[in-house]
Amino acid sequence: MESAVQITLTIIIVAGFIIGSLGNGFIVLRNCIDWTNRRKLSLVDQILPGLALSRIGLLWEILVNWFGSLYYSALLMRGPGLRMIAFAWIITNHFSIWLATILSIFYLLRIANFSSPFFLYLKWRVKKLILMILVGSLVFLFLNLIHINVYINDWMHVYEGNTTWNSRTRDSATFSGPTILTMTMFTLIPFTVVLISFLLLIFSLWKHLNRMQLHSKRPRDSRTKAHINALKTVISFLLLYSTFFLALLIASLSHTLQNKLYLMFGQAIGTVYPSSHSFILILGNSKLRQASLCCCGCRGGADR
Repeated sequence: MESAVQITLTIIIVAGFIIGSLGNGFIVLRNCIDWTNRRKLSLVDQILPGLALSRIGLLWEILVNWFGSLYYSALLMRGPGLRMIAFAWIITNHFSIWLATILSIFYLLRIANFSSPFFLYLKWRVKKLILMILVGSLVFLFLNLIHINVYINDWMHVYEGNTTWNSRTRDSATFSGPTILTMTMFTLIPFTVVLISFLLLIFSLWKHLNRMQLHSKRPRDSRTKAHINALKTVISFLLLYSTFFLALLIASLSHTLQNKLYLMFGQAIGTVYPSSHSFILILGNSKLRQASLCCCGCRGGADR
C-alpha cells in the first residue's frame, strides 16, 4: 500500500516539476527574447523573469529533496547535505514570495486610484520603492540563513551524539518543527503585505464602481478590467501560497507522528504553488498570453 502511494506521489511531483518548469521557463524565455530584440524591458517584465527563475529553483529543490529523502536519507541527515537542502529552500522560497509581493505592490500602485499624498508619492516613485523593498528583504534572508545555520549546528551536535539509527530517527522529529516556525515568521511580513494589497485593490475597485454609477457610465470600463485582472493575480498567489504553507504543516506532522506518509503528501502538495502560479501569471499578462496562444497556434498548425 505504501509503495503504491509512494509511486503515485512520485508521479505527481515529477509531473508538477515538468509542468512548472515549462510554464516558468516560458516566462523567462519570452522576456529574454524581448530584451534581446529591444534591449529594454518594462518594470513588470523585469520582475516576472526573476519570479519565474525562483520558482524553477524551488521546484528543483522539491524534486531533489523528494528523491533524496527516498533513496539517500542518511546522506541528507549529515551536516553538509542538511545545510545545503535547508539553505536552498530558504533562498528559493525567499525570492519566490518577495518577488510575488513586489509584483502585487506594483499592481496596486499602477492600478489603484487613491488621493492620499503618501500613496501618490509612492506611485510616482514605484521603481525606487521596489528596489528598496528587494534590497531590504535581503536583511531578512541573511537573518534567516544565520538562524537556520546556528540551529543546524546545534541540532547536528545532538544528532551525531546518538549511535543508533532509531534514536537518530526520533531526533529528526526535533528539527522540522522549529525550522518551519522560523521560516513562517520570516514569510509572514511579505504575505501580510500581499493581503493588504489585495484589500486595497478591492477598496479601490469599489470606489471606482461607485464613481461610475454616479456618472451613469458602464462599470466594465478599462480601469475596472485592470482592477479585476490584478485581483485575480494577487488572490491566486494568496491561495496558492496558503496551499504551499499547508503542505509544510502536513510535512511537519511526519516527524511529530513518526509517519513518513505525511511528509510524502506534504511534498506532493507543495508542487502545486510554484507550478500552477506561472500559468496564472501568463494568462494575466497580455504579452505572455498572446505569445502562448501563438505557440499553441503554431503547434496546432504543425500537427495538422
